[in-house]
Amino acid sequence: MTCFFTSSPTGPDTPDVNPANGFIHELHLALPYPCRALQVCSDPDDESSNDFYSASMAESLERAGFAFFSYDVLDWRTAEDAGALIAQADLIILSGGHVPTQNAFFQAIGLGEMLSGFDGVVVGISAGSMNSAACVYSHPELEGEAVDPDYERFLPGLGLTEANIIPHYNTVAGTVLDGLDLFEDIAIPDSEGRMFFVLPDGSYILSRDGREELRGEAWLIHDGVMEKISEDGDVLPLDD
Repeated sequence: MTCFFTSSPTGPDTPDVNPANGFIHELHLALPYPCRALQVCSDPDDESSNDFYSASMAESLERAGFAFFSYDVLDWRTAEDAGALIAQADLIILSGGHVPTQNAFFQAIGLGEMLSGFDGVVVGISAGSMNSAACVYSHPELEGEAVDPDYERFLPGLGLTEANIIPHYNTVAGTVLDGLDLFEDIAIPDSEGRMFFVLPDGSYILSRDGREELRGEAWLIHDGVMEKISEDGDVLPLDD
């Protein structure tokens, strides 16, 4: 299995696939042409949005030179066929969205177990990348979550990586939620004994042949400290 754990594969400010840090090149190397794709939703009940974002992603990839025999959507409409859809797929895209909502769907259908024997390509987008971790760091996103004592910040994930990702640094830096700064008051204190990779759009973690490397600009939050660890264009092995 080859995995691309992205903040966002598109943009900035465009629906086109972002070529930064070799993303398009590496994805072309990893996929057959044409291929069969499956996009796994973030909200299994929001059928219209799932269809819209899947069609948009397919069009973006086609403009980047990819082609598809099929491009299916996995939500509650197709959940009974999830095993067969995964078995035939060359590319599985894990959509962005609200992390806990997507996580609950993944757990309900047993997606982690179904992916255990998958030998294709996985592309995580934002929440999809976050939920790919063995133990997911689900920082508060919506009003009320940061001060809710019952909100769970650590969830069981798909187990595709040990890396915890906080995406969209280019847009969420300075975010205040429930009166708390997302980084200074939430993520940094939560990092005691843990590591969070903070990625702007255009950066990603590439997992291939049992090895992982960070591509592009990134910060690391660990043990109450946040520091920049790479620049755009850098390739940083994470296994050494």
